[in-house]
Amino acid sequence: MSCILHIETSTNVCSVAVSDGGEVIFNEEDHSGPNHAEKLGVFVDEALSFIDNHAIPLKAVAVSCGPGSYTGLRIGVSMAKGICYGRSVKLIAVPTLELLSVPVLLREEIKEDNALLCPMLDARRMEVYAGLYDRALKPKREIQADIVDANTYKTFLDKGKVYFFGNGAAKCMEAIAHPNAVLIEGIEPLAKYMQPLAERRFAEEVFEDVAYFVPFYLKDFVAIKPKKLL
Repeated sequence: MSCILHIETSTNVCSVAVSDGGEVIFNEEDHSGPNHAEKLGVFVDEALSFIDNHAIPLKAVAVSCGPGSYTGLRIGVSMAKGICYGRSVKLIAVPTLELLSVPVLLREEIKEDNALLCPMLDARRMEVYAGLYDRALKPKREIQADIVDANTYKTFLDKGKVYFFGNGAAKCMEAIAHPNAVLIEGIEPLAKYMQPLAERRFAEEVFEDVAYFVPFYLKDFVAIKPKKLL
């Protein structure tokens, strides 16, 4: 196993963790955000100091790569790249919706063998960034920006249970309105859950080009012109 620094900034939560030997040995979270610009540098400095003080050789930086908040992803990936350049370590990209599914699997709430997981991140109004995975996190549909109505996931729901979670899920349940749709609350993408996904990619040598890697924004950033006060 190798020491990996994990960075997650895809939502309003800012979190940083360190794993080594298959265990999380350092973790910091801020849930009062979005405070990424303020908190991320502090958390990373603390994590690197922890690594150095324990004489643990850092091998890679894993970063949640989207979809999610445009600004949050940009800040997180920029920080990850800087560390990779400065310390000459590998860069690992962890898809945010896969990461969001990890705590659901760890809680062992899903009993059906054919159940699907549908992690959702809030976009706006009835739109979400969503994917569909089986219990082995194999994708059953590509990640999309969905405008949710009763038919959006009906094909999958008609075949069995689908578990919806993430900060975009609750607002969609009334529109989905299907007996096989199950909401799991309180699920967030956090750095401490990146360890199994990042270590698998490290073992398989799935690394990103530090110079050219960009987050998976899914949609282009659209700047909103502020309203005039007068």
